[in-house]
Formats: sequence, structure tokens, C-alpha cells
Amino acid sequence: MIPTTNATGVAARVIDLTKVYGSGQAEVRALDGVTLDLYAGQFTAVMGPSGSGKSTLMHCCAALDEVTSGSVLLGDVDLSTLKDKELTRLRRDRIGFVFQSFNLVPTLTAEENILLPLSIAGGKPDPEWYALVIETVGLADRLTHRPNELSGGQQQRVAVARALASRPSIVFADEPTGNLDSRAGAEILQLLKRSVDEFGQTVVMVTHDPVAAGYTDRVVFLADGKVVEQMREPTAELVLERMAQFAASQSVQG
Repeated sequence: MIPTTNATGVAARVIDLTKVYGSGQAEVRALDGVTLDLYAGQFTAVMGPSGSGKSTLMHCCAALDEVTSGSVLLGDVDLSTLKDKELTRLRRDRIGFVFQSFNLVPTLTAEENILLPLSIAGGKPDPEWYALVIETVGLADRLTHRPNELSGGQQQRVAVARALASRPSIVFADEPTGNLDSRAGAEILQLLKRSVDEFGQTVVMVTHDPVAAGYTDRVVFLADGKVVEQMREPTAELVLERMAQFAASQSVQG
């Protein structure tokens, strides 16, 4: 059994983060002074109504978008101090991504898609870790298939395996079950949870689905670009109840 990674401490830290798009009357403040710790070895969900800033927060944490002010630290590295090449290297070596739309290359086999980021970097996966990832995602008999020969759930499992293959410091998942039916979605959520519980992976997932949030260790709720609440040991019922309260309070304010 491969020992788990260090599951203590903070994997990423956001300090007084602001992200503004546009200017003047067209200015949109997507994030407004967010301070948040994302703990190592935990599965965190980020939730909120449309336009609350949840995807923007993830993109800033994953070095996919520049911040307007404030800081994002991955481990002890302040992303704002890195140049483009250093950011590219950090994204490649220390961050994994799982997107709603799978983002697989249609002409490559499942295995080639899984290994693509490592291949581009001129690296190879640790054989023991790679074998464990393939076993975990249940794709041993599908590695030679191309995406159009796989179901949606299988394609997303390929995407999860690709995110885990380099054993990154943190995995960001943006609505990873959004294009899947409930059964396939549950398989992906169980897979992400297993990577946290058994392998010490750190996963941060943006979702609007209370059922998905129920698989996580903590839910961070955003509204109007601010963190408004956090919930530990969430259940789908508790999350749904809280979201209904948010919706009711917003309608009253409106």
C-alpha cells in the first residue's frame, strides 16, 4: 500500500482575495475580500448561487486567472510572485483539474489522455501510483478505447485519473458530475472521496448539487463574492436546507 500524503495543514490559502472584471459602470466584483484555508487531505465543496464567485475562486486558486488584489498561496508559494513559465510549471506539477466537460482529446486513447500532461512535460508516472490510480478508477479494460467508445461516466473517470496521475498537491473539480446521470455522478463522487480518504489527496469541488456536497468533509458557501458560511460534515439534507434559506433571504432582499 502506498503511504498517503501528509494530510495535515493547509494545501492552499486565500487571503483578502478580490477579483474585478471590467471597469466603471461595467465593473463586476466577482470576489470581494475572500479569506479561506483549503485543508490538506480534505474534500471541500464550494457552493453558492449563480454569480456568487465560486468558479472564479477556483480559477484564481488554480492559477488559471489572475487576481485583482490579495494573495493565493499554494503551500508556501505565493502565486502572484511567479512568472508565466513558473505558473505553467506549477499548474503542471502540483495541480490537477477535473472539468464538467471532460476535456479529453478525441483522437487519443484513454491511457494516452491520462498520461498526456505528464507526456507534455517529458515525465512518466510513478508505476506503483499509476497502477493504483487505474485500479481505483476501474479502467484497466478500457485503456485502449477512445473517448467516443466510452460512456460519459467512463470519460469522466479518465479525466479523474488524468488529474491524479501526477499525484498533485491539490485537485480542483469544476462541476465534475454536471454532465452525468445520477448513477455515474455517484461513482465519480465516490472516486474523489476515496482519493481523499485512502490516498490523502486534497480535492476542492465547485458544485450546485446538495447530493454532491454530501460526499465532502466541508462546504464553503459564497454569496456576492464573499464567504458567508462554512459547514463541516455536511449531508445533502442540511445543504439543501441551507441553500433554501439563502434563496429565501435573497428574495426578501430583492
